[in-house]
Amino acid sequence: MKRMKLMNGIIVPILFAVYMYVLIKVILFKFGTIDVTFLQGQMQRNLRNPENIIERLQSGNLSPLKEILGNMYHLSGHGLINLVGNIAIFIPFGIFLLLMSRNHKMSFISVFILSLGLSLSLECAQVLFQIGTFDVDDLILNVSGGLIGFVIFKICVMFKRNESKVTQG
Repeated sequence: MKRMKLMNGIIVPILFAVYMYVLIKVILFKFGTIDVTFLQGQMQRNLRNPENIIERLQSGNLSPLKEILGNMYHLSGHGLINLVGNIAIFIPFGIFLLLMSRNHKMSFISVFILSLGLSLSLECAQVLFQIGTFDVDDLILNVSGGLIGFVIFKICVMFKRNESKVTQG
């Protein structure tokens, strides 16, 4: 019992914080360094000139499935990494949401909404800081990853319950 409290109270939140740091670093900074001064400058410049933000949004992908289907039709190493990577990087998010929720219970819709909210925030940050482009397909792939994490967690819980019933019976 003490071990579970330690896991849920300390270890899981620490792992989640590390995961969020890595997620933000990978999505926003593409493994580069985080330069806060640069980000402040970019944001101030864009807030003074909102047309930069509008231009950046218009140059992004606002057509659902455009990039996904294009990557699948002309499959390349980069395209495959983009497809799989955008899903894979959000799978832990779906798992962490359930691990950190009360009694490990959270609905599919809640995970959907939280995954969409985080992904949308990251996409908007790319536009605001001019460090990437807005891509609606990234939203689709990221949310899919969060939902896959939800399903993986639920399957693991189901197997664990069945396993404990077998050992008790």
